[in-house]
Order: sequence, then C-alpha cells, then structure tokens
Amino acid sequence: MTTEIAPRPYPVRVEGELDAQLSRWIWIFKWLLAIPHYIVLFFLGIAFFVVSVIAFFAILFTGRYPRGLFDFNVGVMRWGWRVGFYSYYALGTDRYPPFTLAPVDDYPARLEIPYPERLSRGLVLVKWWLLAIPQFIVIGFFHSGAVWVGGRTGGAAVAYTGGLNALLVLFFGVVLLFTGRKQRELFNFNVGMNRWTLRVVSYAALMRDEYPPFRLSD
Repeated sequence: MTTEIAPRPYPVRVEGELDAQLSRWIWIFKWLLAIPHYIVLFFLGIAFFVVSVIAFFAILFTGRYPRGLFDFNVGVMRWGWRVGFYSYYALGTDRYPPFTLAPVDDYPARLEIPYPERLSRGLVLVKWWLLAIPQFIVIGFFHSGAVWVGGRTGGAAVAYTGGLNALLVLFFGVVLLFTGRKQRELFNFNVGMNRWTLRVVSYAALMRDEYPPFRLSD
C-alpha cells in the first residue's frame, strides 16, 4: 500500500478571490482608472530594483536580507498584484486597489512572503539568472517574455504583460460584457499563471532560496 505525500506549500502565498458581482463594462476602462497606480508602480519598480541590488551584496557578505528592505520589496509585489488583479492580469474585482505597501486583509487579492532568517551566500550568485532560466521560459509563455527581473542582481515585480494570460483575460472580459457570466475556471487558471510568475519573481529577486514549483496551485 502506497501513501501519497501532498506537495509542501511554497512559502510565497498568492491569493485572488473572484468577486460575486462584476460590472459587465467597467473593465473596458480600467486601464484609465488604474493610471495613478501605474505611475506609482513605475517608481516603485525602480526602487525595487535598487533595493534588490543592495540586498544582493548584503546576502553575499552576511547571508541575510535586511528586514526593512525585504518588507519594502514584498510591499511592492503586493501592491503590483492588487493592481494587476483589479485590472488586466485577472479582472477579478471592481474594488479599487488601495495605495499602500501594507497588507489589506479584506481586499480580494493578497500576497505574503515570510521573511527568511538566513539565505545562501552561494545561491545568490546564480539563482537570479542561471537557476531561474527554466522558470523564465515558462512565464515568458504566460506573459510574452515581458518579465523584467532587472539588471544582474535583482528584479521587479510589476512589469509583466501580454501572452497567454492577456489573451485569456480578454476572452474573460468579452464573455462578461456580452453575457454577464464569469468564467470561473478561466479566472482560476489566470490566477494560477500569475501565482507562478510572482513565485519566480520573488526567487529571482533573492527573497527565497526554495526553488519555485512547476505548478499553478499553492
């Protein structure tokens, strides 16, 4: 008799809950409504890269990711995921995203990454490029390869667009527009692609040593 062992949950937790009610048409204008967030996230993405460079050297010499810098980068990823969930990564909610790096427990899109007390000083040299190459190929298919992982030492959390994810979100929106019906299976698949992407971003941005799993689920 064999016992099945369930896969261990990956420490990067990405959640998205589909709203019970979605407007048929408001998604068409979300690119406009989200412009203030896009402007803020542009500058936060630059800061994310700078922080990741600093963290690279901190981990290389001390084996630790400075806690304040880690919390900031998690906040950038969290903010980016909320905006993406509201807009064109999932169209999962019509509730406008809050302007904050902090967690918002009652918002339907959530992201958490537990702080690692120690990180490998050796892995920091190769995980953001060499070890992550197979993952980059997969998420490139999801998002047309437009994932910015930044220079040679860090990454960004908010610059991925296009590809299969965009195509399915468009289909989701068109069906919603003409029928008022939500394609839950399609939505779950889109959230899974974004979950996979954010796990890879966190790994390439040096935030965890655990290799991201090749799966859409938690």
